[in-house]
This record gives sequence, C-alpha cells and structure tokens, in this order.
Amino acid sequence: MRPPLIALLFKLLVLVTVSSFGLGPSPARAHELVPTIADLTVTGGDTVVLDLRINLEAFLSGVDLDAAENTNDDEASDAYRQLRALSAAALAREVPQLLADWNALPLAEASEALVFTQRSLEVPGDLDDELPRISLWSLTAPLPEGARTLTLNWPAGSGALVLRQQGVEAPYTGFLAGGESSPPITISGGDAAGPWATFAGYVPVGFDHILPKGLDHILFVLGLFFLSTRMGPLVWQVSAFTLAHTVTLALGALGWVNIAASIVEPLIAASIVYVAVENIFTAGLKPWRPAVIFGFGLLHGLGFASVLGEFGLPEGQFIPALVGFNIGVEVGQLTVIAIAFLLVGWFRDKPWYRDLVAIPASCAIAAVGAFWVIERVFL
Repeated sequence: MRPPLIALLFKLLVLVTVSSFGLGPSPARAHELVPTIADLTVTGGDTVVLDLRINLEAFLSGVDLDAAENTNDDEASDAYRQLRALSAAALAREVPQLLADWNALPLAEASEALVFTQRSLEVPGDLDDELPRISLWSLTAPLPEGARTLTLNWPAGSGALVLRQQGVEAPYTGFLAGGESSPPITISGGDAAGPWATFAGYVPVGFDHILPKGLDHILFVLGLFFLSTRMGPLVWQVSAFTLAHTVTLALGALGWVNIAASIVEPLIAASIVYVAVENIFTAGLKPWRPAVIFGFGLLHGLGFASVLGEFGLPEGQFIPALVGFNIGVEVGQLTVIAIAFLLVGWFRDKPWYRDLVAIPASCAIAAVGAFWVIERVFL
C-alpha cells in the first residue's frame, strides 16, 4: 500500500525543486557570479597597486554576492540589469561612489588606513548581453613610510575574492569571503602558504562549487542516487564519475586540455538528462552505465577545471591546491548523497519507493536538465 502522505509530500518536493531551478518564467537570463580577482603589487617601495577583475554592476547594484548564486537570486536584480544595459562610459561614471564606500571601510591598512584612487578603468563595451561584464579596475594608494605589512579588508556582501601578491619572492595567495580580512601580508614577500595551508585553503573552494553553487553537478549526483535501491550500483557509478572528473580536472588545470564552455556546459546538461531518463526505464545497473558515467565524468571535470581556473593555482603549490579542490568537490558530492539518504533513503526498501520516489524525482531532474540544454544551446 502506498502511503498517500508520502506521495503528496514528494510531489510537493518535486514541484518546489522544478520551480527553484528556474523552469518558471524569468525576466532575463541570470549571470553567474564569479569571484573577484585582485593582484596586489607594491611599486617603488612607496605605492600600493591593486588590479581587479571585477563585475562592477554586481557591486554597484547592491547584489548580496555572499548569498546569491546568480544575479537573479537577489532583490537587487532589477538594478543590476539596468546597470548592465549601460554603455561602458556611463557605467564608468557610476564607479567613484563604490570607491568612496571602500575607502570609508577602509579597504586596506598598512600601519594606517590606505586611501585609494583610480589609476585606470577598462569597461568592456562590445559584449553579449547574455554574459557578465568583467571590468579591469586598477587602484593605487600611497604606502605609509616604514610600513612592513598590509592587510586587505574585503567588504561584507562582496562574495569571493582571490588575492594574489605580485612582484616578490614567495608571494601571498589567499581566498577571502565577504566580510573577511587577509592576514598581515609582508610587503617584501615570504608569506606563500605551505603545502598543508594551501591544501586546506582549496578544500572549501571545491566544496562551495558543489554546495550550494553547483546545481548541475548536484542534479547529476542525484541522478546516480535514484538509479537503484542497492548500495552497489551507487558505489560503481560514483567511483567511475570520481575517477573521470579527477583526470580532466588535472588536465584542464594544467592547461593540457581546453574545451570551450559553450560546448562543455550543454553536454553537462545533457548528461543530467541521460542519467535521469535511464533511471525511469531501468531499475538496475546495466553493464554500460559505469562506462557512460565515466564519459560524463570527463565533461564534469572540465567544468570543475574552468572554475579552478578562475581562482588560479599558486605557483609551487600546484599539487596541494589541486588535491584540496578535488577533495572539496568529493566531500560536496558525498554530502549531496548523504542528504538524499536522510530525506528518502529510509524508504529505499519499500515496494513503492521506485514508483513514488525514484521515478518522479528522475522526471524532475530530466526536465531541469532538458531546460538547461535548450537554454545553453539556443538562449
């Protein structure tokens, strides 16, 4: 007998999942929120230069970059779209207020607060409306006499920052979330993280790419989870997927394999559709499925590599950073599976589990994946 309450709750879960993944009407395509990249240099011994790769519209509109996954996830999304529609020159006229707000924090300290001025600003003018506009913004500030260290204070709500010291031996490289401050950075260099610190610093970067930001990877892992009620098939699939994405993650991070995101992203969405549709028509692990999952894992690894490329890998600590990122990804994937077990794993031995849980969930996953295929190819 099929419990009607569980059926009703699960159908509600499916509807919420579908709507939350963006299948409803949307006023405009969302732009992914990427980390800001900051290169810190001290020139002439008395001038601090901060070169930023930054989505200025996201900062100027007030989007909470700590909480949002894309520009449609925040109440400031309308303001963001209006700024995105401005010409390069018009957007540049809005920037001084942001700099004034940062100086009031202050943005950086070196025995006293640093006051930055704009050295240059390059705002791309000719850009596809479907893409975020990443500007190159260079700031400069006088370094107080006798200062030996510098601390950068990244404002709350500003999302991730990759901070890289340039022009010195053993430079500092760090990852800051909104509202965090860097440790005191020795201006003459020597603050490069060791292997263990680098490893530990990149684990949360990999985890964050799965939870909460890796919606496509989450759905793919859930597609693996809903295939069978037995643990064996899940272990085989996850093992094949892990091995494959580890290979292409390393190759992509090394720059040996580079495939355009316009090709990889639709194929990742198609992989979600495949595993979900096969779940609907197949109740167990078929001989070909691990091989197919391995092939899809290669694609997902390229997706991970593109994210890691945004952060960069510190020179001299490539292996610890790569391993840390990959372990973070794995922990994220295992967390997704653990949450799925907690929600519906109790019922995996019930005769109604496949009809009331696995198949409806797979239908929802397939629908989301199909939507993403269409969006990424045609929209």
